[in-house]
Amino acid sequence: MVRGIVAAMMVAAATAGADVAGGMPSAWTSESTVELCTTDSGEPMHCFPVWLVVLDGQLYVRLGTRAAGRVERSTTKPFLEVGIAGERFPHVRGIPVPEEAGRVADAMAAKYWSDVLVRHVTHPLTLRLVPE
Repeated sequence: MVRGIVAAMMVAAATAGADVAGGMPSAWTSESTVELCTTDSGEPMHCFPVWLVVLDGQLYVRLGTRAAGRVERSTTKPFLEVGIAGERFPHVRGIPVPEEAGRVADAMAAKYWSDVLVRHVTHPLTLRLVPE
């Protein structure tokens, strides 16, 4: 009986706050930034914060030229290490979604007041982040 209770507690802890699809915690909607980590050939891992939005239960980021270049050059591409809400995820797929760029930009504008300026900077890469 004790073994069953421990197993149930472990399952509950593992799934707490997670949506069924993709294991994405609902709490991430209220987060402001996500930390993306990339690795260039011959260099240590480089981590940087970017704004995030959650649309239809999926996590999206919009990257400027420098960040997009880091993601494109990363030796672990299409995978990134991601930090969010005090958690680390070492194997997250960054899926380019240019068809979502407008919707993500609109969501960024609605979520971040300073996007009134940032939206005028070039953002060549919009990614959906999918934990694996």
